[in-house]
Amino acid sequence: MTKFLFKHIDNSALVIFRIFFGALIFLESVGAIFTGWLRRTLIEPQFTFNFIGFDWLQPLPGNWMYVYYAIMGLCGLFVMAGYKYKLSMLGFTLLWAGTYLMQKSSYNNHYYFLMVLNAIMFVLPAHRYASVDVRLNPNLKRLSMPNWCRWIFIIQLLILYTYASIAKMYPDWLDLTVPELLMKGKRNYMLIGDLLQYKVVHYMIAYGGILFDGLIIPLLLWKRTRKVAFFASIFFHLFNSIVFQVGIFPYLSLAFAVFFFEPKTMQQLFFKRKPFYSEEKVEVPTYAPLFKTVFILYFIIQIALPIRQHFFQDNVLWTEEGHRLSWRMMLRSKRGTTNFRVVDKETNAVIKVNLNDYLTKKQVRAASVKPDFMWQFAQRLKDIYAKKGRDVGVYVSAYVSVNGRPSQQLIDPKVDLANEKWHHFKHHDWILPSNLDKNN
Repeated sequence: MTKFLFKHIDNSALVIFRIFFGALIFLESVGAIFTGWLRRTLIEPQFTFNFIGFDWLQPLPGNWMYVYYAIMGLCGLFVMAGYKYKLSMLGFTLLWAGTYLMQKSSYNNHYYFLMVLNAIMFVLPAHRYASVDVRLNPNLKRLSMPNWCRWIFIIQLLILYTYASIAKMYPDWLDLTVPELLMKGKRNYMLIGDLLQYKVVHYMIAYGGILFDGLIIPLLLWKRTRKVAFFASIFFHLFNSIVFQVGIFPYLSLAFAVFFFEPKTMQQLFFKRKPFYSEEKVEVPTYAPLFKTVFILYFIIQIALPIRQHFFQDNVLWTEEGHRLSWRMMLRSKRGTTNFRVVDKETNAVIKVNLNDYLTKKQVRAASVKPDFMWQFAQRLKDIYAKKGRDVGVYVSAYVSVNGRPSQQLIDPKVDLANEKWHHFKHHDWILPSNLDKNN
């Protein structure tokens, strides 16, 4: 294992990936500003639904989040140019982690994946060639990198795609229920809206998605199928970009291809003037034992996180317990009608809550179907009334439909959610049982 990890190979793939990556995180940052995502998600809301445990982490007041994202964009440009790379990459990593943890109304696995990639890119020597840092300090220049710098991406992608494929293997996906529901929301798309309603397209999405996710990494690794797999990736990710509009992720996924082609090919394609490193020396650093331990533990955690859903009671589609950080991407459609009642404990006066008075439209949708959002909003209401000198209980009546099924009551209406504690590793009994099969 030591020889495999620390054998040096040409670093052209990592260098060009740094340039792609820097450009994409720059576009992600400025895109959030100019598309209005930043305004809708982090500026307009009275408060954000942060990851539980990070209650202190809220957006900066006024328009300061524009400055926050402008700095992120600047960090992206510096990463692309390789200028003060470590500092720039650390800056973007911390700022992205902040924006990720301070809100989850716009959560998707792509944002989580970017947070993981930021940490990986920070520790990699991606600035050792074709960078401003090398120009300013020629001693930094290197033509090679340890083999683990390539394989950390390949293993991470294998875990991601494998779990994404497995997650799709459940009845509502296999019988086309979910693809049909997803495509109904795209009916008004110009030119392709009607095309997306055809059954054959739903079959392609359902079964093509399973096959692509399950096979793409092995096919890219095998030289005989690499080119075909790459062109299939282009079609797959461009389709996702156009239809699902998931930001930079499709293009980031395509950029990873540089780690699957031969290093010589990458050097010839992108850096013809760069001498090709072919010595394959094994350089074992003094910290090798510690590194191998961290390397193995990291991937054990990555493998374990998506499995944790099976240790919670009931179906993850219903409870959402174990949903995040598990590569469950666009797998279900949920709709709900939810009412919050505030009850004054002293007078027993009942106050009906209008969600629109407190939440944005996107937050209302999430707080109508997701138990953790409901619990957090109950805590919010308790705090609001506490400031008015009133001790209140908060009760929720929520009827939720999963994948077009008849609505079912999600939360026990007799439980005061404001008085309940949140458990990260334990099922919450106030979430009523579903009629979904555990393996559904």
